[in-house]
Amino acid sequence: MSSEVKTLDVTILDHKFRVACPADERAELLDAVAYLDKKMREIRDIGKIASVERIAIMSALNITHELLTTRLGTGFDMAEFKRRMNSMQATIDATLAEQDELF
Repeated sequence: MSSEVKTLDVTILDHKFRVACPADERAELLDAVAYLDKKMREIRDIGKIASVERIAIMSALNITHELLTTRLGTGFDMAEFKRRMNSMQATIDATLAEQDELF
């Protein structure tokens, strides 16, 4: 199911960008923007790189490395984490439902 594409104004490292995004992916895009902005600020704050272009490239390399490390199984497995969180949430919901029946 496709969603209507909307434009969204975002700010990354004090630079404003307008991007197109399906309406149902807005939250994920904002998460990605926040993550990228954080990574770029970390690199900028170290103080060794001044050019925004170089900061962007170094951030892209770091994020790509994180992604590839995760895909190769040597990093954090987000899919497994989500499965475990969903399982815990289901257990909590079931336990709370049982408690509601007591009162």
